Amino acid sequence: MLIPFLISKIHKAKVTGTNLDYAGSIGIDEEIMIKANLREFQKVEVYNISNGNRFATYVIQDQAGSKNIVLNGTAAHLVSKGDTIIIVAYALIDERELNSLSSVVLIMNDNNQIEKIVNGKL
Repeated sequence: MLIPFLISKIHKAKVTGTNLDYAGSIGIDEEIMIKANLREFQKVEVYNISNGNRFATYVIQDQAGSKNIVLNGTAAHLVSKGDTIIIVAYALIDERELNSLSSVVLIMNDNNQIEKIVNGKL
């Protein structure tokens, strides 16, 4: 049986911008993507701590070192610059693998710098 489990989480990231005219997605600083084990075009869910909105989109790479978290397209209607969000990715994991895998959680500060990296067992 396959079970959906959290594999990656960026906790308390700040939205640095929005772009309604883009086709869609969430742009994430390349360095943050790498630390979070996220890949371009990977599906993620976004939970807006500031207003309660929840939605799914896909990741695109933003400039390394920019600390950017930018929501594009229709998702830009669900956030505002300065909102605090959680970005999560799940994978379908065979239940026999659950005890041997780890997830990664990045705890961010108000400037989208990684404050702490937590690796936990699934």
